[in-house]
Amino acid sequence: MLHHPTVDKLYALRLGGMAAALAEQQAQEGIDRLCFEERLGLLVEREASERESRQTTARLRRAKLKFADASPEDIDYRTVRGLDRALTARLLTCEWVRRQQNLILIAPTGLGKSWLACAFAVQACRQGFSVAYLRMPKLSEELALVHGSGGYTRWLAQLAKTDIVILDDLAMTPLSASARRDLLEVLDDRHGNRSTMATSQLPVDNWHAAIGEPTVADAILDRLVHNAHRLTLDGESMRKTRSSLTATTESE
Repeated sequence: MLHHPTVDKLYALRLGGMAAALAEQQAQEGIDRLCFEERLGLLVEREASERESRQTTARLRRAKLKFADASPEDIDYRTVRGLDRALTARLLTCEWVRRQQNLILIAPTGLGKSWLACAFAVQACRQGFSVAYLRMPKLSEELALVHGSGGYTRWLAQLAKTDIVILDDLAMTPLSASARRDLLEVLDDRHGNRSTMATSQLPVDNWHAAIGEPTVADAILDRLVHNAHRLTLDGESMRKTRSSLTATTESE
């Protein structure tokens, strides 16, 4: 039958979604009741859907999130921690990313701020945005490797093109002088051009002292805090209240 070589040709053309959909159509009873345009529309829709899925998977892989399986649908609004459902819903539209705005999540340890940041990142990847995850306590080590390999300029350029950069656990440990300068370079490239998401255990008012070197700290905070949405969580550690849950459950 003619549909067999057609399926093969679609696979050869790297139209796997259309090929699979066409093969499925041949097995469906009553498919002939659909006109040509309707059947073609179903094939094209399947191909577009599978391509979008592959692209989302690739963006998530490149993001290297701490919690790559964090899902916006799994955000817990029942646990008392001050999570604003309306604000969270607005943030999940990713309009703040389209407007090149920032997002700051503040919470004590154990309240799921890193998981929540990853859930926002997953949603952004679904909507076609690129993401990069940086764990701040290890930034100095990573930057030393980047400088040593001679790839610093390329690293900066790649981050500058990334739609969202996550600075996880900002101000948790002191930054070296070189790391502070590098962080300022990153934020200077992004200011007004791309979005940055930061999580921290410390209130924003304490960041200046934690970053150190007042002049550089002023510049970093000016570029990060300005035009930023804020989510502040408070309450008992979710690790204590959910010790019986599985490893895929939301945790920091």
